[in-house]
Amino acid sequence: MATSAPADAASPPAPQPKTPPARKAVRVVVKGRVTGVGFRDWTASTAESLGLAGWVRNRRDGSVETLLSGDPAKIEDMITRRLPPVDPSAGFEIKFTV
Repeated sequence: MATSAPADAASPPAPQPKTPPARKAVRVVVKGRVTGVGFRDWTASTAESLGLAGWVRNRRDGSVETLLSGDPAKIEDMITRRLPPVDPSAGFEIKFTV
């Protein structure tokens, strides 16, 4: 009498549920000369090119506030390498969201 292998042995393993990619959100406030004409549009287009979501707006005090949401590595790239260098005395504030 021939024996057959269990049906489970021949079938491929069940696909594992994909975990959603890590997401992070930060609020960045930039003060000083770098917030001149075009800075808000540049920030929005650069963030979009990196695949980040969020918004950017001018504040009453002349600073620019940005909310960036997406891949943590891309947010880090935007903050550390893409935003213009800012004199710390002028003010640069990063607040991580919950």
